[in-house]
Amino acid sequence: MLIKSSINPPVFFSSVFLITVMVLFGAIWPTQAQEVFSITKSWFELKAGWLYILGVAIFLLFVIFVMVSRFGDIKLGPDHSEPDYSYKSWIAMLFSAGMGIGLMFFGVAEPVMHYLAPPDATPETIQAAKDAMKITFFHWGIHAWAIYAVVALSLAYFSYRHKLPLLPRSALYPLIGERIYGPIGHAVDTFAVLGTMFGVATSLGFGVLQVNSGLNYLLGVPVNAYVQVGLIVGISIIATLSVFSGLDKGVKRLSELNLGLAVLLLIVIMLLGPTVELLQSFVQNTGGYLSDIVGKTFNLYAYEQKNDWIGGWTLLYWGWWISWSPFVGTFIARVSRGRTIREFLIGVLFVPSAFTFLWMTVFGNTAIDAIMNQGATYLADAVSSDVSVALFVFFEHMPFSTLLSTIALCLVVTFFVTSSDSGSLVIDNLTSGGDHNAPVWQRIFWALLQGVVASVLLLAGGLQALQTAAVASALPFLIVMLLMCFGLFKALQDDWLKISSVQSHNTSVQFTKTNVSWEDHIDVLVSHPSEDEALGFLDNVAKPALNKACEAFNSKGVSAELLNFENRIRFIIANEEHNDFVYGLRIRAFSITNPIESEVAEVAEGGSEYYRVEVFLEHGGQHYDVMGFTQEQVLADVVTQYEKYLHYLHLSSSEYLGEEIK
Repeated sequence: MLIKSSINPPVFFSSVFLITVMVLFGAIWPTQAQEVFSITKSWFELKAGWLYILGVAIFLLFVIFVMVSRFGDIKLGPDHSEPDYSYKSWIAMLFSAGMGIGLMFFGVAEPVMHYLAPPDATPETIQAAKDAMKITFFHWGIHAWAIYAVVALSLAYFSYRHKLPLLPRSALYPLIGERIYGPIGHAVDTFAVLGTMFGVATSLGFGVLQVNSGLNYLLGVPVNAYVQVGLIVGISIIATLSVFSGLDKGVKRLSELNLGLAVLLLIVIMLLGPTVELLQSFVQNTGGYLSDIVGKTFNLYAYEQKNDWIGGWTLLYWGWWISWSPFVGTFIARVSRGRTIREFLIGVLFVPSAFTFLWMTVFGNTAIDAIMNQGATYLADAVSSDVSVALFVFFEHMPFSTLLSTIALCLVVTFFVTSSDSGSLVIDNLTSGGDHNAPVWQRIFWALLQGVVASVLLLAGGLQALQTAAVASALPFLIVMLLMCFGLFKALQDDWLKISSVQSHNTSVQFTKTNVSWEDHIDVLVSHPSEDEALGFLDNVAKPALNKACEAFNSKGVSAELLNFENRIRFIIANEEHNDFVYGLRIRAFSITNPIESEVAEVAEGGSEYYRVEVFLEHGGQHYDVMGFTQEQVLADVVTQYEKYLHYLHLSSSEYLGEEIK
């Protein structure tokens, strides 16, 4: 029996080959691998650090510009589309895929590390505490999410708006056109697979250290590589089971569970800690972050030459977020169809950032207060010696420490399962050519391979080398992301031109003479047609009218065709150089909200639907009904929309060639 598959061979097989080679390199020669990747990373930090800083600044400025501009009104999908997920599910999945596990690992550790060794202040002072929170906010705030937003917005826009595959290659379509389906596109997608695989695998490897530390704290489980490999196997199996459930059940439900547990833990720590001081700190930390954001965005310590600090922190984070952006961006795009660009960017930039700021304040400021004012030097020693155990040592400072550690451990595990699950979904999407309905075995293959990669590298000691490689590999994708911004801007300009042409251009065929009286028009306005009436209108009025339009255009040498479906029709004039002209009519059902007297009883008994025949153009539904039009009126509407289409083509592609007549 043949096993059904849905793979893009150039991406699938080249990805598997390169992953195998790199894993063997890291496993067999971990010392040499670490040396090679460290040298590469150091070169990037010294010679290309300015490009990382400038690139991330451009990403942030670009997405804010798009958000506040007229482009923000454009939908990620046809004009009539609606979001696939509720706000709660959407935000939960953003949070879990983006950096949920990072908050668990660094929520205590990073603020304390900056407090103990700040770049610009005296260690362990009030100023050091203030700077520690500003720096932490800076590394985990809107800059990180702007990086994800660039990739996610590009993929979602070109996939849902222009019907291209949900793949990184699609973002380059405005620049290279159909060549995205050739070697350049394969290379971009393969690179995205490698970044996703090693990003998720190294996170599994390092994160499992925290799970092992938690189990050691709670149950006395020994801390060693064999226990950690066993944990990776367990997490991979759970992720595989989740894969069977798919996106809507598996990842969605786990993400909602993650968010619920995270909010619970956050509230408990806030109530057990210095609550009022934490709320005050949150407000002040946020204000300090916003007041310093421009200076920190462009700060390279060019005059002080603190290369070790900026290379070990800011550049490391920027490289890490960029290397993760194909994974997180693809996943965010996958769950964001139907939202406007403005709604999307507000959700992606500010909602997770706000939660992150509150999380870092509650955990970071509580930890710093314990060290600074309550003599908890053991916490500072734990952070300095082993970051993976810092969270559990922090809980020793709290009541109910065992319960809190148990909740945190569960949260770490579910975050890792979500990361593995969503990572396998994304890699499967990348290697199957964007097929959302690929066979389940492919997602299982990638979920298990993530566990294998993490286990092999953990045993061989090569995880650090691969983390360094992932960060160093961010530079090429940084260039791709800059091209994404340019291509997206060009496409948005053209899209807005099309929308404004349809909405505002005054045409010469706005009305047509008919024999419909005003009394008959009132009958149309107050009626609630049935489905049979709508189908009758399509068959008896709309189709004959559009057939006449086809004949008229074809007689003029313009190729036109009419496609008939069960409850809709599409009139198409093909254009090889631009988008086709499409005039579609589709039957849509709605609930009756204003019944006339004769319909009240029927509505009360549940017969509450009526039907409209709405116009759909190439870029989506126009939300107006032609039910009740005569053939002449339908023809007039087609000609009107075609004139607007020609006006759009004129504005977008014509060039004035003559001289002004005096």
